[in-house]
Amino acid sequence: MNLIAALLVAVLIGAILPLQGLVNARLGVHVGGPVAAAFVSFLVGTVMLGLYLLATRTPVTLQGSLKLPAWIWAGGAIGAVYVACFTLLIPRIGAAGMVCLAVLGQVTASLLLDKFGVLQAAKPVDALRLLGAVLVLAGVVLVVAPWRGGSGATATQSRIDR
Repeated sequence: MNLIAALLVAVLIGAILPLQGLVNARLGVHVGGPVAAAFVSFLVGTVMLGLYLLATRTPVTLQGSLKLPAWIWAGGAIGAVYVACFTLLIPRIGAAGMVCLAVLGQVTASLLLDKFGVLQAAKPVDALRLLGAVLVLAGVVLVVAPWRGGSGATATQSRIDR
């Protein structure tokens, strides 16, 4: 896959994230709340990935996995917390606000992880990268616009309740 195609796929994947949050929020109304919806979402995702692995005959080996450090399994737990919180908060904050706030958290954490070389080689955080983070923050402030007195959460919640 060339760089342009990879960038387009990344944008498309990002574009469906708010839809996933809205779908999971609606599901939560019917299955017992956001955590139950996240569970169902992960269950469906697990089945889909299992079918993909079977269809592509991709070998999965867990040999030696008990010798791995405990933190190596944190990805699934982090994903579960992320999806459950996204599902819980999207009706309150709205899709745009939630995605913007999540991106702000991702950019901030990524810069820190890069700077300190967490699980990878350290990468300096220079003025240009900091400016990018500040611009993300400015975008969040403009999209969330807390001074407008209401985030639209009431309208979002009423649409979810239908």
